[in-house]
Amino acid sequence: MDTKELLKKVRKIEIKTRRLSDHIFGGEYHSTFKGRGMTFSEVRQYQFGDDVRSIDWNVTARYNEPYVKVFEEERELTMMLMVDVSGSEYFGTTNQFKKEIITEISATLAFSALQNNDKAGLILFSDEIELFIPPKKGKSHVLRIIRELLEFRPKSNKTDVAGALKYLTNVMKKKAIVFVLSDFIAEDYERTLKIIGNKHDVTGIRVYDEREEQIPNLGMVQMEDAETGTVQLVNTQSKRVRRAYASYQEERVEYFKNSFTKSGCGVLSCRVDESYVKKLLGYFKRRG
Repeated sequence: MDTKELLKKVRKIEIKTRRLSDHIFGGEYHSTFKGRGMTFSEVRQYQFGDDVRSIDWNVTARYNEPYVKVFEEERELTMMLMVDVSGSEYFGTTNQFKKEIITEISATLAFSALQNNDKAGLILFSDEIELFIPPKKGKSHVLRIIRELLEFRPKSNKTDVAGALKYLTNVMKKKAIVFVLSDFIAEDYERTLKIIGNKHDVTGIRVYDEREEQIPNLGMVQMEDAETGTVQLVNTQSKRVRRAYASYQEERVEYFKNSFTKSGCGVLSCRVDESYVKKLLGYFKRRG
């Protein structure tokens, strides 16, 4: 992808997701993820309807008229986007790959953090840490995150969710809002997730394609594992084969839901042909 094409794609994503974060998600994000408390800001003259408990009696005595203390929410939050860039994310049977939906969701969340003056960071992972961008504030930083989501090419096609979560514990010492975006076709991450869930505010966002839930009857089909490169001839006419595949997928989905729920983390699933806007908004409203 040349520079001109990349900038065009970045701009397109920015226009779409910035509008969503400005008009829909900004306020929901703010009310869902609270700051560390209230901090003193200033004093001002008492106005009718003010809570008498907020009167600053020292200032009131000095000026011989009532003044109240004004507090504001002490936010200074940090949001980390943990994005799966393994080979299975480049799958899609409708208009978009899973990777494209993950990029749009990530951009929307990053702009929501920007609007609320919070820091945003990025971890791209496969079965290794492909890229780490430390949390910072500012529009130029968010645009850099979007550029990496669009053009980054991973070294590996495999997935290790547990390894990525362990890396997070090493680089994020203070509490953060963490979104893990993946198809979660992975295993053995529940124990690590429990440790992360005790420290950070974590949400798992599973992005999937309808064809991953069950195989249609198409006869003999040559299939390739996007993560291992293994090619296999599969008889999709066989009910036993289709049932076994559907059962395997159901187990992965249940493992995802149970692992996040038991760890005190949020859970959200979005199919590529569904509106992630409605899904995200509904999730924020339920949590708020």
